[in-house]
Amino acid sequence: MGVDVRFLGSGDAFGSGGRLQACILLSDGGQSLLLDCGATSLVAMKRAGVVPATIEHVAITHLHGDHFGGLPYLVLDGQFSRRERPLVVVGPRGVEQRTRELMEASFPGSTAVDRRFPVEFVEFEAGSRVDVGAASITPFEVDHASGAPAFALRVEYGDRSIAYSGDTAWTAALLEASRDADLFICEAYFFERSVKFHLDHETALRQLADHPVGRVILTHASADVLERRQELKFELADDGTLIRL
Repeated sequence: MGVDVRFLGSGDAFGSGGRLQACILLSDGGQSLLLDCGATSLVAMKRAGVVPATIEHVAITHLHGDHFGGLPYLVLDGQFSRRERPLVVVGPRGVEQRTRELMEASFPGSTAVDRRFPVEFVEFEAGSRVDVGAASITPFEVDHASGAPAFALRVEYGDRSIAYSGDTAWTAALLEASRDADLFICEAYFFERSVKFHLDHETALRQLADHPVGRVILTHASADVLERRQELKFELADDGTLIRL
């Protein structure tokens, strides 16, 4: 079974380089899984010709707006497009409460509306696998402050495996999450500058030098990384990048 990995949004929180926020679509040709749903995700989907109502499952790494802030728009788009397919959101502790608070802050009264489709929230526990449609997700707690636990994710689709760092400083959990993975989607916020709670290209390069992992592709790049793209030793995702595993 093959898996398509489509970077609908590959940027940081600040739109560096005109990039959209974190939003990565996985599909095995049947069911779909969205890794993160940043505030610009609805724009990213419609720009790419992805019908939001076809998104069945969303996995959130952490509760920052550029990674989960698009959820209210995804729900409201379903409401106004008469969606009937259920939506399942898995994420850190508090993901339902924070989403509801964001919906109410943005669109007062929106959480009380009766919809044609159910929205189910499931909270991650570090190290405990969650089956989401055709995929199995294992969360690994990482080092990123967001008012709730932050996770790297390992996603198994049959015999294919994808690891995703989310946002984090370097931690050994990333080695565990990505070991022998077919693809590791790794944050590289800066090229070589060390910043609390984030990862840079040079640290990733050093830590992954002898690590058993397949393809590594970088995401969440700031202007610093974009300006030094030619010096990168790993691939850098763009909005629209498609990988077939």
